[in-house]
Amino acid sequence: MGRCCFVSCIFSIKLVVTMLRFFLLFAFTFSAIAATPVPSDLTASKQLSSDTKLQALAFDRYWLKLNHYRAATRSAWKTEIDTPDFFLSSQAKTDPLAELLATVSAFRKQGLSEYQELVCRFPARFLWLNEKLGEEWPSAICDEMKMWRDSIQPQGLTLVFPTAFMNNPSSMFGHTLLRVDAKDQTRNKALVAFAVNFAALPDNSDDAATYALKGLAGQYPGAYSLMPYYEKVKEYSDLESRDMWEYKLNLTEKEVNNVLIHLWELKDARFDYFFIDENCSYQLLSLLQVAREGLELSSQFDYHVIPSDTVAVLRDAGLLNTPEYRPSSGTRLLHYSKQLTDQELTASKAVMLGYFPDDSFTIDSKVKIYEMAYEWLNYRFYDERLLREKMAPLLTKILIARSQLRIKSVFTPIPEPIISPEQGHGSARLGLGLVGLDKADNVISISGRLNYHDLFDAPGGFIPGAQISFFDTELRINDSADVELTRLYLMDALSLPVDNTVFDSWSWNARVGMDRQPGINKLEQRWFGQTGYGKAWGAANKLHSYALFSGELVGGDISYRGLEVGAGIETGAIWQANPTNRIGVQLNHMYLIDSDVEFHTKANLTWHWTADRDFAVRSEVGYLNWRSEEMYAQLTGFYYF
Repeated sequence: MGRCCFVSCIFSIKLVVTMLRFFLLFAFTFSAIAATPVPSDLTASKQLSSDTKLQALAFDRYWLKLNHYRAATRSAWKTEIDTPDFFLSSQAKTDPLAELLATVSAFRKQGLSEYQELVCRFPARFLWLNEKLGEEWPSAICDEMKMWRDSIQPQGLTLVFPTAFMNNPSSMFGHTLLRVDAKDQTRNKALVAFAVNFAALPDNSDDAATYALKGLAGQYPGAYSLMPYYEKVKEYSDLESRDMWEYKLNLTEKEVNNVLIHLWELKDARFDYFFIDENCSYQLLSLLQVAREGLELSSQFDYHVIPSDTVAVLRDAGLLNTPEYRPSSGTRLLHYSKQLTDQELTASKAVMLGYFPDDSFTIDSKVKIYEMAYEWLNYRFYDERLLREKMAPLLTKILIARSQLRIKSVFTPIPEPIISPEQGHGSARLGLGLVGLDKADNVISISGRLNYHDLFDAPGGFIPGAQISFFDTELRINDSADVELTRLYLMDALSLPVDNTVFDSWSWNARVGMDRQPGINKLEQRWFGQTGYGKAWGAANKLHSYALFSGELVGGDISYRGLEVGAGIETGAIWQANPTNRIGVQLNHMYLIDSDVEFHTKANLTWHWTADRDFAVRSEVGYLNWRSEEMYAQLTGFYYF
């Protein structure tokens, strides 16, 4: 006990001495600081901060847009730029005024050698502040920026929308980029123009799952880049077979210049990239809105942004012209294949192996055979990553043989889809309905979906035969005003490319979430994950059928043995009766392995009527079988936005 008291006393004395030394050091430091004169820069900053005009400019919408500020939760403002070296003030991350004062102070030091470098670093800031303050700061000679502008010769901007690509998590909703149109540009010269792209900069060693998770969590930096447009066409049209829509933007040459000089400012800036909100489309809107004061684009999105929604925002702002359609290599190949006989198609396959058609074919047939063979082999070259050394000589031989037949192509032009992406329904959806149950009272249904599209929604503007739905939720309210969550599908994706003579296409689905199934006395909760693989036939916008072999993991109240495994089939057929009516039947039948229940089944017949772009009505009758059977009928009105 005495030893412990002695140690405690020694410790207490040391603590007191340490605190005394700390107090004396603090007092000395404070007195030194108080005796030190305020630096001239700080004095100037204080003088600037008292200028009411500068205070107003610091929170002007255009200054906030130039620095990518948005309202924040922990502070009034926060910039989305995550590169500290981009700013002149150390408080710029959350303080627009501090950055404005630092910028104005730097621009007013015209005698310093850093002035010209600063003007060339921030040309958009310089032009706007010079105009607002009316101080007539001298311009600078920016050789590097001039060479950059001379190389692209900008006159206009075109928004490019490649449609969705289901096999890549980051491209399931499509993509947007900008094309810089030169002064002497024509349709044929567009491929050699420059493209402005915003994309994540991932770790090349990450697999697809890691890429998706890091993208959701904002673990990748994102950056703007400028590249030849033909590289993006090659990537989207040839490698991923995605149709592209090109919208010339209604911007003056001065407004185009405002966008491009701000792009120059951002060349070294980095942003945390999030798939859900701060993604490619959102950042392009942030760039485009500096075209002129009063143009607000990105502020319309708070929680999630998808490319088709950003196209709609530009449409509503009056910035879009009538789009031009650029079909992908896959679309072109499929269109050609429908105009060939079986014999001509067989001959095209032979040409791809080096066996050219004989004189038993007419000249028109040979033209079709050579053009089909060239498109098909070129598609395989990109899709299958074939060796250039082997493919290039054969492609050249096919072109030479085709050139010797001195007639124009006999293929009909590729038809343009009637509805372009910006004319499709909104990605979010709310529903109000009435549900009649076989073994319970009628209930009111309130449903909602964050995005994007299901098989029965109006297909115009979306890729055919694809369903991508996130956070599809339904609440039911009975006569006693009791509210019950009956469905929460975190993700429900279904890709049904049609199998045909050209493409050996496979279909798949992935579904994760919660719903309720018939237990012994009531609908009981289940959590599940399901995935399937199979084939689809027909035409996505006519009669479309599919069959998938599926597996699932099931848990929740419906499962009395904990986590259970199921295997079975998911199949269906959907008929586009006319432009406004879609009718379909679907069946999901799964056998449960090592369970007290042998199987469970869900079948439904659905009719969907589209009133206009924003409204639709859907009726559904269905059958559920798990521990008991349940029949239901549901009528729902949907609002899309």
